[in-house]
Amino acid sequence: MSRDARAAADDDASCGSAASSLPDSWQDNLRAGLGRDWTRDPCLQGLAVYVVGGAVRDAMLGLPAGDRDWVVVGSTPEQMAGRGFIPVGGDFPVFLHPRTKEEYALARTERKSGRGYKGFTFHTGADVTLEDDLKRRDLTINAMACGADGELVDPLGGKRDIAARILRHVGDAFIEDPVRVLRLARFAARFHDFAIAPETMALARALVQAGEVDALVPERVWQEFAKGLKTVRPGRMFQVLQEAGALPRIAPALAYDDDIARGLNEAADQGCPLPGRFALLCRRSADPALVAQQVRAPGECRDQAVLLAALLGGDPVRRDAGAGSGLLARASLQDRLDALERCDAVRKPERFLDLLNAASLVMPLDLAWWTRAVQAVRGIDAGAVARAAQGDPARIKADLRRARLEALAAV
Repeated sequence: MSRDARAAADDDASCGSAASSLPDSWQDNLRAGLGRDWTRDPCLQGLAVYVVGGAVRDAMLGLPAGDRDWVVVGSTPEQMAGRGFIPVGGDFPVFLHPRTKEEYALARTERKSGRGYKGFTFHTGADVTLEDDLKRRDLTINAMACGADGELVDPLGGKRDIAARILRHVGDAFIEDPVRVLRLARFAARFHDFAIAPETMALARALVQAGEVDALVPERVWQEFAKGLKTVRPGRMFQVLQEAGALPRIAPALAYDDDIARGLNEAADQGCPLPGRFALLCRRSADPALVAQQVRAPGECRDQAVLLAALLGGDPVRRDAGAGSGLLARASLQDRLDALERCDAVRKPERFLDLLNAASLVMPLDLAWWTRAVQAVRGIDAGAVARAAQGDPARIKADLRRARLEALAAV
């Protein structure tokens, strides 16, 4: 597995914020949250195995368990293979458990050897300690481990920073990996009651100014964007990226301001799906399709961003409450039918209603009327209209439009 794919695999099973303080029962949570007693696993007998990273953090906080990251200390690739583990690593040794198929990585260190997030040389060996492995991680809250005895290994103060509600970098090597500014912003959105340590924010700015973020590939950016957009306070992710100076470098076509942040947070409160949240992120951008291209957003996210812009209005500056110039701002049935047809509401009613829900966070809408309107136009028998028009394409189009207008008039 590549280094960037490994970094993307952080377990975000819960997108809610942590509790207001570290629970008194954190030790019990830790033991219970990490699941089975792996001392009974014959494949692991005699190995120094630890659960590390996000699984430990979330278990301490009593949050739902996600995937577990495992680290093996003091072993070699040959020894792991001899136990039946299946090697799958690319940049560094990672193995699949022969039965559970969970990933086990050998403890490793890393050294900067080039630009960007792939510019690292790794060292694994029996001499690499657990502490060495934890020191290469991004934030202190992600640099904890738990052994088979259920005891916390926390050489960098992660427990302290969880209790204090602080996102703090592990070391100065934070500045070497541009993915870390994305992850910092995402964790700020997920744990929205955590403050960012001033020195960590300063390093994030320095990382951007050094040009490291210019080496990020769009696909990697989207992985973090998607995770951040699905948190309970997605607006904070982009506020942090803006403050660090990263946003214009990784998505130069994106127009972003505090009003968009508020809209994103409201979308999260309403349970808006990912495509709608991305559409709201792009609503003030002159070319939402270009934003989608720059971050390699999937097609449905791109399509909803383009359609929402058309529904709200062509002038990006005027895409706000009461000032929209788009199809939804017009009262005539002709314009409303244009909106339905432009968004292919007959064939994709769920998408259209999702778009309306997103638009309702920006401008006042009668969602009940629009829901009835979708049902009305979908209730028209297009086949009967075509037969009555005797197969004449121009007549079919005109008659179908007329029938839809009549249906809307009756809503």
